[in-house]
Amino acid sequence: MVKRCACEEEVLQRIRPTPEERMYIHAVAGRLIEAIEESGMAQAMMVGSVARNTFVRGDRDLDIFLLFDPSLSREELVERGLGLARKVAAAFGAPYREKYAEHPYLSVRINALDVDLVPCYAVSHATEIQSAVDRTPFHTRYIQQHIGGLSDDVLLIKQFAKAGGVYGSDHMTEGFSGYLCELLAIYYGGFSPLLEAASRWKPGTIIDIERHAAQSFDDPLVVIDPVDPGRNVAAALSCTRMFEFVELARGYMEDPAEEFFFPPPRKPFSRPDFIEVLARRKTTLLALTFATPDYTPDTVVPQLRKSAQAIRDLLERSEYPVNRSDVCMREDRSMLLFELLTGELPAVRRHFGPPLWAPVNSAKFAAKYLQKDVFSGPYIEGGRYVVEIARPFTRARDLLESPSLLDVSLGRHVRQSMEIGWTVDEGEGCWDDEFASFIGEFLQHSSPLSRIRRR
Repeated sequence: MVKRCACEEEVLQRIRPTPEERMYIHAVAGRLIEAIEESGMAQAMMVGSVARNTFVRGDRDLDIFLLFDPSLSREELVERGLGLARKVAAAFGAPYREKYAEHPYLSVRINALDVDLVPCYAVSHATEIQSAVDRTPFHTRYIQQHIGGLSDDVLLIKQFAKAGGVYGSDHMTEGFSGYLCELLAIYYGGFSPLLEAASRWKPGTIIDIERHAAQSFDDPLVVIDPVDPGRNVAAALSCTRMFEFVELARGYMEDPAEEFFFPPPRKPFSRPDFIEVLARRKTTLLALTFATPDYTPDTVVPQLRKSAQAIRDLLERSEYPVNRSDVCMREDRSMLLFELLTGELPAVRRHFGPPLWAPVNSAKFAAKYLQKDVFSGPYIEGGRYVVEIARPFTRARDLLESPSLLDVSLGRHVRQSMEIGWTVDEGEGCWDDEFASFIGEFLQHSSPLSRIRRR
C-alpha cells in the first residue's frame, strides 16, 4: 500500500475520474467501436489515457483508432479511413472537422466528448510501422499490461506537471507527454519515487525499461520506448522544461502543498501593469506581428522559433543587444517579441578589415574605403585596418521594418506570410489584448517554483 501525504490524498479526490464519468466515456467508446467494426472495413481500438485508465477528471478526450490492412497504400488508407470516419460521425449525428498530423483524421464532437477518429495500419510490431500513429496501439497495450496499481500515481504526475506548466509534448510547450508520465511512473514505481529521482537528474539521464536501446540520443532526457528501441519518448522535452520539473520536484519534497497541483490563478496582466513594468525595466520592447500561416501548430511553432532566432541574430550582428525573445501563435495572428537592452545606437560604427600581414586583402580594403565617405579611417589598430562608417539603421525598429528582414533565415511558411506584410510596434505600442497573457508572462518571467513561493 502506497503511503501518501494528506495533500496528495486530497488532490486525488479532486482529479480521480468518477465511476459515472468512466462508465459514460467507455459506453460512448463501445458504441463507436461497434459501429466501425460492423462496417467490415476495419478493426477499432480505444487508445490513449482513457483506455489506459490514466486520465484526469474532466479530460474527456477520446481516441479511437481505425486499424486497416497494412497492404493498403497510404492514399487508400486515407481515403478509406476518412470515408469510414465520416460515415460513423454521420450515424451519430455529430459535427466533425478534418485535421492533419502525419496524415488526415477526423475530430468529432459526440455527446460532449471530443473524439478523434484516426486511421492507422494494423501492423504486427511497432518496428514495422508505416506512419507514426501506428505505434500508438502498442503504447496502449504496453501501459495496460504494466501500469498495475500505479494509475493514481500517474494522475498525480500529470496534475503536478500541468500545474507547473511542463505538461504537453507539443512544440509550444516542449514538455512531458502523457505516455512519458506513465513510463516514468512504471520505471520509478510511483509519484514520490519519481520526484526523489528527478531531483537528482542531470542532462543525458537515460531510462531504458526493456534494456533494448537500438541507438544513442543526445537529448537532455532519454527514455527508450519500450515498444520501439529506436525511439526516445522524451525527444520533445526541452532542457528548460526538464529542469523546471526538477526544480518543482525539489520544492515539493521540501514542502509538500496543494499549490503544486492547483496553483492560485494569476492576476490578469492589464495595460496599466504593462506600462508600469516597461517604465521600470527601461528597455526597448519590439513586437513583430503577422498573419498566422494556415498550418498546424506542430508545423508553425518550430518555424516561429527559427524565425525569431534568425531575427535575433540579425539584431545582434547589427549591435542591438537582445535580452530575451519569445514567440506566440494565435489562430489568426502570431507575434515575435524582442526585448533589447537598447533600441537606438549612434550613427557611427566601427568596421574591421583584414590584418596588414595579409597584404593583398588589406590593400583592397584600404583602397575601397578611401573612395567612400567615412567618419574616420582607414586607420590601423592592433595590426588591422579599421574604418568608422555610417550605421545603416540607428533604430532597431527601422531595421525590423526594412526589407532586409526577409533576407534572414525565416521559416518557410513564416516567410510566405511576412511577404504579404508584417507590423512592428515598439514600447507601449506593443500592447495587444489578444496577446496580453503572453506579454505578461514574457515580462514577468519566473520559474514554476518561484511563482509558487512568491504567491
